[in-house]
Amino acid sequence: AQTMTIHHDRHHQAYVTNLNTALAKVTGASASASLDQLLQSLDSLPEAVRTAVRNNGGGHANHMQFWTLMSPKGGGAPTGMAADSIRSTFGSVETFKEQFAAAATSRFGSGWAWLSDDRGKLVIHSTPNQDTPSMDGKRAIFGLDVWEHAYYLKYQNRRADYIGAFWNVIDWAEVNRRLKG
Repeated sequence: AQTMTIHHDRHHQAYVTNLNTALAKVTGASASASLDQLLQSLDSLPEAVRTAVRNNGGGHANHMQFWTLMSPKGGGAPTGMAADSIRSTFGSVETFKEQFAAAATSRFGSGWAWLSDDRGKLVIHSTPNQDTPSMDGKRAIFGLDVWEHAYYLKYQNRRADYIGAFWNVIDWAEVNRRLKG
């Protein structure tokens, strides 16, 4: 609980505050664009705010999906469309979890592991820092934050244990909703 409170109230809040500061300097068509539109077209932003929007906008977008993906009543086996899609794409839920864990543990430094829709096909991948799947033309189904701030109080340097615990809180109903997207 303490890790998640710090994660949400300090880390995520800093992304929101810094994003709003950067966006206050944006004018023209970009000023009315959605966050996802901005992240998909970073080159259209003034160079002076581009990095701030990438880092803080990405951090905000990534965390918004992260918070809504977890539930105290989550966990268990995937259900519905999630179960069917995972088995169809990866062969089994266990193979899927192994591949997802590999993407999460092999991300050097800070970043995210993702299950995304890439033009109609489910893919597992990772992104550095606060980059989002939409920056690469993918639609995020769910992501796991593998920055140390996401797990350091409880798991210290044991990222693999944190990844394993993630499956106990994932809200498969929310995953199904996102798959229907």
